[in-house]
Amino acid sequence: MNQTITLGGGCFWCLEAVYRQLKGVKKAVSGYIAGHVLNPSYKQVCTGTTGHAEAVQVTFDPDVISLEDLLAVFFASHDPTTLNRQGNDIGTQYRSGIFYHSDEQRTLIKKVMTALDDTHYFSKPIVTELAPASTFYAAEDYHQDYYANNPNQPYCMVVVTDKVNKVRKLFADKVSA
Repeated sequence: MNQTITLGGGCFWCLEAVYRQLKGVKKAVSGYIAGHVLNPSYKQVCTGTTGHAEAVQVTFDPDVISLEDLLAVFFASHDPTTLNRQGNDIGTQYRSGIFYHSDEQRTLIKKVMTALDDTHYFSKPIVTELAPASTFYAAEDYHQDYYANNPNQPYCMVVVTDKVNKVRKLFADKVSA
């Protein structure tokens, strides 16, 4: 039975590209979560006034890839210690967030985050928001599979490619051929 987790870690183009390459990931959809505006547009979310985070909703087969593995990829592919910022992407819409879909997920996520902080895996404390999943709004069609469709776009060439390659190297056994 497939499961779903929703993750925010900066620009959704990055996370979507990272997760689409993993074995066991059935779907990775770019969108918006945790805001107060109904059916927000990209233009609205970019203002930072809707409360939404850019996020990717990942549907996965836990018999192929575990939530623990997805979280390892999440924490390796962005900086969970910076509040409302990933590189040059600044604003609440770029915050680090994990939006869980069950109490079991919440328990596991808290355990992973506590272990990372307790072992000082990162030089600063994790500031990733942990919240129950609320309404997820899929982003406009042109944002879906953006990296695959726009590999020569400068942001993709500089930022997304680095994250995709990092995950391919660190998690080679989890990446589809």
